[in-house]
Amino acid sequence: MIQLVAFLGNYGKEYENTRHNTAWLFEKSLPFSSSLSYQNKFKAEFAAADYEDIVRKLNGGELKALPENAPKKIYFMKPLTYMNLSGDAVGEAARFYKIPASDILVVHDEIELPPGTLSLKWSGGLGGHNGLRSIKSVFGTPDFWRLRLGVGKPSDGNVAEYVLGNFSQDEQITLSQVFVKCTELFNKILTAKDMENLLKSWSKVKIG
Repeated sequence: MIQLVAFLGNYGKEYENTRHNTAWLFEKSLPFSSSLSYQNKFKAEFAAADYEDIVRKLNGGELKALPENAPKKIYFMKPLTYMNLSGDAVGEAARFYKIPASDILVVHDEIELPPGTLSLKWSGGLGGHNGLRSIKSVFGTPDFWRLRLGVGKPSDGNVAEYVLGNFSQDEQITLSQVFVKCTELFNKILTAKDMENLLKSWSKVKIG
C-alpha cells in the first residue's frame, strides 16, 4: 500500500516549467494540492495528510471504499536536493517513518515514453533517469512503484538540455489532458486492493 509519494523535480524558478519538473506540475494539478501544508523537512518540501481525506478530495467529497490495509496517513514530498540526489531526501523520510521501498510511489518525467503518454511501473530498469538511479542507490533496490509521465526524446540527442527546456504551448495543452487521466490513475492507486492488477491496464496509456 502506498504510504509515501515522491514527486521528482528541480527546485528554483528557472526550472518551474521544464520537462524535468513534469511531476511537480502534476502535483499542482491534483485536487488536494492546495490543502497540503508543505514544510521544509527531510531535504524536501514535505507534507503529511489524512489518507481518507485525500481520497475524498480525489472523488469530489465522496469517500470510496478503502482497502483494509490502507494507512491512516499518507506523505507527500518534493525533494529539494536537485534531481540526481533525490534518493537522499526520499531515503531520509522513509527511514524516519519506517516505510519500505515497496510502499513508495515515485512520480517522474520519462524520456522513454512519447509526450501524451503515462505509465504505471513496478521495479525494473531506470531508463537512465538520474532521480530513479539515486533512489535505487539509497534503498539498494529498484523495487518501488513509478508513475511515469512521457516527455519524449530530443531529436538532436542532447538529453540534458532537452529535459531542462520548457514545454511548448502545444505540449502544455497535451500535458493538461494527461494530468486529467493521471489523476484518475492516482485515485485508483490509492483505492486499489491489489496494485498489481492496475499494471495490466495502466502499463502504457496514450492520450489522444
